[in-house]
Amino acid sequence: MSIHEQKTVNVRETGKGLYQNEIVVGEHRLIAGEPKDLGGDNSGPTPMELATAALGACTSITLRMYANRKAWPMENISVSVSHKKGPREVCADENDDTDHKPGLIDIFTRTITLEGPLNAEQCDRLLQIADKCPVHKALSGNSCIRTSFDHTQVKHY
Repeated sequence: MSIHEQKTVNVRETGKGLYQNEIVVGEHRLIAGEPKDLGGDNSGPTPMELATAALGACTSITLRMYANRKAWPMENISVSVSHKKGPREVCADENDDTDHKPGLIDIFTRTITLEGPLNAEQCDRLLQIADKCPVHKALSGNSCIRTSFDHTQVKHY
């Protein structure tokens, strides 16, 4: 399957815990939930934690693919990602003079650790490549969400 083909992920409440959902991706199954302080039972990562994890995994995989293609001596990659809401100014580029809406935005902080005898130029290039991972691009605003409603299952009383 090419990265451009559509693949459906199915999510459904489990009925086993408040806010607990089963996520089915092909043959893989995951649980998502919410913490107790938000009324959940803490049975799985929150949806935002899953998005944050997706950024870390995508970054690591993208860097590994690139390093392997170049036959660079990278022994291991680890990526730590955190998420918070904050003011847009925290992420603004000093050359950014566009007019932005006020308010809070999602801020992802990513720390990449590379192990192996890489030189400075290789590390600089890998830092550029990290921003090319598909999840980074999607979270950076290059996406569209289309929503429809399946009326066939609605029970009217």
